[in-house]
Amino acid sequence: MTTTSTSATTTAAAAAASLIELRNATRWYGNVVAVNDISMTLGPGVTGLLGPNGAGKSTLLHMMSGFLEPSRGTVTIGGAAPWRNVEVFRTVGLVPERDSVYAFLTAREFVTASAKLHKLPNPRAAAERALDMVELAEAADRPIETYSKGMRQRAKVAAALVHDPRVLLLDEPFNGMDPRQRLHMMDLLSGLGQAGRVILFSSHILEEVERLADTVQVVVAGRLAASGDYRSIRRLMTNRPHVFLVRTTDDRALARALIGTQAVQGVSLTPGGVEVHASDHGSFTRQLAAVSRDAGVGLREVIPADESLESVFAYLVGA
Repeated sequence: MTTTSTSATTTAAAAAASLIELRNATRWYGNVVAVNDISMTLGPGVTGLLGPNGAGKSTLLHMMSGFLEPSRGTVTIGGAAPWRNVEVFRTVGLVPERDSVYAFLTAREFVTASAKLHKLPNPRAAAERALDMVELAEAADRPIETYSKGMRQRAKVAAALVHDPRVLLLDEPFNGMDPRQRLHMMDLLSGLGQAGRVILFSSHILEEVERLADTVQVVVAGRLAASGDYRSIRRLMTNRPHVFLVRTTDDRALARALIGTQAVQGVSLTPGGVEVHASDHGSFTRQLAAVSRDAGVGLREVIPADESLESVFAYLVGA
């Protein structure tokens, strides 16, 4: 009974130690506000940090990892501020977006050096384990300068995992990876999250977050635009108004036919074609072919006019 109680207490303590909390975290550079008054709590599992380029994702990750101090507010991991805190560094692994490797080193040398910096008792064995995790063992003795972008990414992940951190922060980790590498990395991160690690990865690609993350933090222009369960946020994105530019053999005839169609909220003729405002992406695209056929109009091109992530996030901010 005592053993069970002790084990439960240890597990609870480990979970509490890995908790990331931001309270009104703000970071500015001169007159530029990169992160503005963000509060969030992250626990075990995989969380996606989603936002367009320049939204402040990298700044958030660097504050969490202790490389940047908040200009205002607090950032803590397990209740301790990570800024210049060596004890917190022992529990965190960071994969930066930019290549932070010495190209003349082999991957084995690079990851072993990271193990030595963490003062691990057996750096070579720890490096071998990390290289195996990212499927880089066979190429580990090649200089990193000979690697593809995807292989360099995997070397960085191995270096971040070498000390077996409870918290793993990854900035655009899938950049440059081919489809097989991407799937393997997703499986690896998913497994780590299921094992109780706190995994936070940033991305500007909606599909990456959809496949991997259970929860999402959506950042726009330095502010938190949405937070929580991925599916509920995705429904907001799906149900937002959509704008399409449709080019046809007879734009005026199609515009007349679309007026009153259930999924269409508005239609206007432009020099480039018919601009359609639809309430639902799927319903409109399914109805369009039938409506154009019945009207005797040939479809030449259907272009989503507002499908960039920036437009999705702008909608979430205003929602």
